[in-house]
Amino acid sequence: MKPLIIKLGGVLLDNKDALTKLFIVINEYKKNHQRHLVIVHGGGSIVDSLMDRLSLPVVRRNGLRVTPADQIDVIVGSLAGSSNTKLLSEAKKQGIAGVGLCLADGNSVEVKQISEELGYVGAAKAGDPTLINLLLNSGYLPIISSIGISDEGQMMNVNADHAAVALAKTLNADLILLSDVVGVLDANKQLIESLTESQADQLIAEGVITDGMIVKVKSAFEAAKALGRSIDIASWKEDDKLLELFDGKSGITGTRIIA
Repeated sequence: MKPLIIKLGGVLLDNKDALTKLFIVINEYKKNHQRHLVIVHGGGSIVDSLMDRLSLPVVRRNGLRVTPADQIDVIVGSLAGSSNTKLLSEAKKQGIAGVGLCLADGNSVEVKQISEELGYVGAAKAGDPTLINLLLNSGYLPIISSIGISDEGQMMNVNADHAAVALAKTLNADLILLSDVVGVLDANKQLIESLTESQADQLIAEGVITDGMIVKVKSAFEAAKALGRSIDIASWKEDDKLLELFDGKSGITGTRIIA
């Protein structure tokens, strides 16, 4: 089977019990399946908390965090440092051999600045799969933060959904976007089990899909089209259903994005 990239987001990194449950599931899956797993993560809630303590402003445009020069070091330290290490510690508790990385390691994902307006925010595209494949074939679980480095050597904050899509292209991998929401909801707050791009565009135009979910949905469609297969948006809260989801079964939980 193709590798599976699990993108972690939402407030998961602030929820120790949920993190432990997730890594118990990951450990069980690794013991009983040959499929390779890769974790890609952001850590927006942790960054927001740190920004608040440092009295730094948090500004978002179209779901992306504006990252001025005086904030990039703080964000890198939070994502590539404390958030990444927190996930590594959970892996270690379960006896999983994890390796903490960022997008720049092995040039796994190439990154360039999107615009001066957004500051040090990077656009991501597929890079070199050599390092990640080496780790996977050696039995390791790569845990990759959404921090990249441009060709000019500048650290860049990359939206974690975009990072996961780029890495999926690098590895020709399947992709699941795990969040604190059950999936994409309709106007009545009911779960949409499958979603086409035309349906999503209509829901965005109607204001049903908003803010960060727009970025997530658009990233999922980008990945689905590039990879030629469906992408799942699901909740880490439903840990009893994750094993089947990791195995590629549809209709288990969440929203399936149809290319």
